[in-house]
Amino acid sequence: MNTFFNKSATWIVPLGRILIALIFIVTGFGKIGGYEATQGYMAAMGVPGELLPLVIALEIGGGILLVLGLFTRYVALALAGFSIVSAMLFHGNIADQTQQIMLMKNFAIAGGFLFLVANGAGKISLDRRFGWS
Repeated sequence: MNTFFNKSATWIVPLGRILIALIFIVTGFGKIGGYEATQGYMAAMGVPGELLPLVIALEIGGGILLVLGLFTRYVALALAGFSIVSAMLFHGNIADQTQQIMLMKNFAIAGGFLFLVANGAGKISLDRRFGWS
């Protein structure tokens, strides 16, 4: 059984990177499409709307880098921090069950990123190709 998982890891790790990156790539592009609404939401939550270009760059750029497996540990650490901070800023109302679920989702995503920080991008990655993993 262990042999199956060891051999499967070659493909499972990049698949995991792609799946966790997709949420950031999709929402990053969504923020571009709804730029003013997103800025307004940020401002309503006490976060300067001027930070939105940085958020979009982190989500889309970081997501693409994760898919490629490039600078994976650094990107994963940045996105883990982003996930935790955004959870606290935007989903801290745990009396609301939906917000509590969103908070826990963000924490779970941060946990997945921490696995990437600890273990790297895997065999199928640009990090590995360049000898950085």
